[in-house]
Amino acid sequence: MVALNPPVCDFGWKAVDFDLPATDGRRYNLDAVKGPNGLQVMFICNHCPYVKAVIDRIVRDCRELQTHGIGSVAIMSNDPAVYAEDSFDNMQRWAEELDFPFPYLYDETQAVAKAYGAVCTPDFFGFNGRLELQYRGRLDASGRNPAPPDAHRELFEAMAQVAQTGAGPREQTPSIGCSIKWRE
Repeated sequence: MVALNPPVCDFGWKAVDFDLPATDGRRYNLDAVKGPNGLQVMFICNHCPYVKAVIDRIVRDCRELQTHGIGSVAIMSNDPAVYAEDSFDNMQRWAEELDFPFPYLYDETQAVAKAYGAVCTPDFFGFNGRLELQYRGRLDASGRNPAPPDAHRELFEAMAQVAQTGAGPREQTPSIGCSIKWRE
């Protein structure tokens, strides 16, 4: 399992639209998931130890960001033939168990991950209300293990700033995670 870091934020890059099936039986596009003050697009999966280390914090932060007018969506782009834990059935189970406050979408063709330039899980993209990229960093100091409970909430604070000002912080620390499992 290779750990990768995504590139730094390309401020102003426009979010790419998508139309993907979700674990709740619906389909979602950008308009359906964005909030009035922005959108957080997260590439995650079920099997990754980096995601497992922070999934409870992701759920917490997404719930709180809703009160700031920030929408959230999670996209799973891995090839489930490589990791059966990432199958659509397991995605549905996990979303229900953890009571995700956001749609959990399946990018079967991996076209959305490629369009966004997603590199790893987790990989976070934070957009303002005009869907311009303002954050491409980590959730917090967690790695394969959770950071201490009082860790600086980098993603949450950045997106709260985006909700208030439309701009993200200039200093950002890249996320770290497992490589996306691309189809052959």
